Amino acid sequence: MKRIIISFAAFCALGLLVVAGVVFSGLISVAADDPHTGVVHAFLETARNRSIEARSEDIAVPSLDDEDQIRAGAGNYDSMCVGCHLAPGMAETELSNGLYPAPPSLAEAGLYDDPAKTFWVIKHGIKATGMPAWGKSMADPYIWGMVAFLQKLPELDEGAYRALVASSGGHQHGGGETPAGHSEQHGEMASGDHHQGDSGGSDHHGSSSTGGASGQSGSGHHGNNESDDHHASEEPQAVEHSNGSDSADAEGKSPSKNHVHADGKQHEH
Repeated sequence: MKRIIISFAAFCALGLLVVAGVVFSGLISVAADDPHTGVVHAFLETARNRSIEARSEDIAVPSLDDEDQIRAGAGNYDSMCVGCHLAPGMAETELSNGLYPAPPSLAEAGLYDDPAKTFWVIKHGIKATGMPAWGKSMADPYIWGMVAFLQKLPELDEGAYRALVASSGGHQHGGGETPAGHSEQHGEMASGDHHQGDSGGSDHHGSSSTGGASGQSGSGHHGNNESDDHHASEEPQAVEHSNGSDSADAEGKSPSKNHVHADGKQHEH
């Protein structure tokens, strides 16, 4: 019996050494464009599915038929999910095409047949897949709204989908969401947004425009108006050389003439 135990321990130690050698040698590719082998893929998929099943079996599923709840889920899905999981009539995106494992097109297949599993995945995410844990910023009722919407999504064509999204409140989920819509975050912000200067004149990268009641020009962050540009105001102003015609000061001495070079050094003449 003792010999069996020693042999088993030696076998385990040898196995660990082999695994460590493979890992530290860098033989395992983690590239997203290099898919898993069939055996590894089956192992990971089984582990993922069993993990979700075990952790979602005690989740109580509420009623998911409320129209307002479905509309709220549509607005959140369109703001947060379409880049990966697409929408009816929508082509693949760079993100959905580049991720591995590839995110499922929920417009075609839905997610799970069990709403509790869908809720768990949205709330907690899935490691090493690109699926975020939305529960860190989204309250449970809004997650259930997305679950309710996902049950309807495979039945919607492009027109019905867009109409449902248009009737929703957009991106809202009870705290933690960004204050601006996603389109605004990517440079489509209206006047008065945080990219505009305090003078009310220009955007973050725009040229200067007319200011308010003061009549002064408001400058953009990288604008063309040097008199107002904050970069120009920080540079030392050069003083031209005097030709000696300047008037004397109170003591009859000519005022000193300074020349400031572009390097910031000042020389007295």
